[in-house]
Amino acid sequence: MIRKLSLLFAGALMGATAMTVIAGQQAGVANAAGSDTYRQLAIFGDVFERVRAQYVSVPDDEKLVENAINGMLTSLDPHSSYMNAKEAADMRTETRGQFGGLGIEVTMQDELVKVISPFEGTPADKAGVLAGDLIAEINGEQVKGLTLSEAVEKMKGDIGSTVTLTIVRDGATKPIRLSIKRDEIKVPSVRHEVKNDVGYIKLIKFNEQTTVGMEEAIADIEKQVPGDKLKGFVLDLRRNPGGLLDEAVSVSDAFLENGEVVSTRGRNPEETRRYNARSGDDIHGKPLVVLVNGGSASASEIVAGALQDQRRATVVGTRSFGKGSVQTIIPLGANGALRLTTALYYTPSGRSIQGRGIDPDIVVEQPLPDDIKKQMGLDAADEVAKGESSLRGHITGKEENSEGSGSLDYIPPDAKDDIQLNYAVDLLRGVKTDAAFPPQPEKRASK
Repeated sequence: MIRKLSLLFAGALMGATAMTVIAGQQAGVANAAGSDTYRQLAIFGDVFERVRAQYVSVPDDEKLVENAINGMLTSLDPHSSYMNAKEAADMRTETRGQFGGLGIEVTMQDELVKVISPFEGTPADKAGVLAGDLIAEINGEQVKGLTLSEAVEKMKGDIGSTVTLTIVRDGATKPIRLSIKRDEIKVPSVRHEVKNDVGYIKLIKFNEQTTVGMEEAIADIEKQVPGDKLKGFVLDLRRNPGGLLDEAVSVSDAFLENGEVVSTRGRNPEETRRYNARSGDDIHGKPLVVLVNGGSASASEIVAGALQDQRRATVVGTRSFGKGSVQTIIPLGANGALRLTTALYYTPSGRSIQGRGIDPDIVVEQPLPDDIKKQMGLDAADEVAKGESSLRGHITGKEENSEGSGSLDYIPPDAKDDIQLNYAVDLLRGVKTDAAFPPQPEKRASK
């Protein structure tokens, strides 16, 4: 069931991944540049030589070139960047589901490091780092002036060592300082349990182990609650920042008998790719509820959008992050790799969620408790974590509107306080009813 496309999603991870296509060494040749372009490149060469010869101290040539490349790429959008050889190797390690660091996915905004989402159970998550936080200082050093890669590198370190982050948070009256002990980040991609007669599956990230882990979880749940006793499944994608596209496709495929899962559309019409489901529903038509919130991004949004458009599941929660772009990882041999935004993805009905997110079929809010708001210095109006639409330089999606994307990504540590999860379980057990559940196949969106 796993399609090995080697595609990743979005933002630099604190250890780090992006939504990406791994391209070959000679992935393609750009059209020849015009004479004006070569004149501009000559200006760059002149500036480079003058800096080398006249700057007050001797600069590092390698750093100059690397920063110049990153400046070009980060001016395009928040998710394009250059990775040196070490960073490219780290990226390959992390897609296998294990790496060292703090356990957060980050991007850049206003020259600060913005947290997209902390991974559940990691040091950053336990320390109270939230989606939407802006990291202004690392160990007392200003983040402004650093590239994203440089900031990520400073947050890494030996296991057991400590890093101090100074965080600017919307609504907080003053910067928040957190001291976090680094640890080996082992991100289990799947967690599951049985809640009476309902199967609960939590997808934490889309790495190489996700589909296999989910299939094992389904088998274990069906073993514990056999046959008609099992009311259905909850697929929890909240605070899941994404990962491998091929895993998003195969996870969606696990619940679909046929039809399109997702399409990607690039600069040229011939670059359009469509991914379709194959026959076979792993849960045999059992009812399915998908949970999303402001921390659900990229691959999570592909799964939610596919199951929503194909009328296979009811989506419950709040609006997702809204990252609908695909980054291609282009290997540069010993020089590292280029992470370049090359396409947008579209749900089966033709929706682009870039800057817009997935709207749930049933909106169920999960507000922050008063004691946590007080601890964080937040007012009621400052609870919402901003999504892709808040990132400077983000690609504007066709369906983006003034409302933007994203929502609060809070999940209570105690399941009894989890309003969204309990609502989903009650839907499956018949305790609650809603016109959107179960979805009606005849209302399937047309393209």
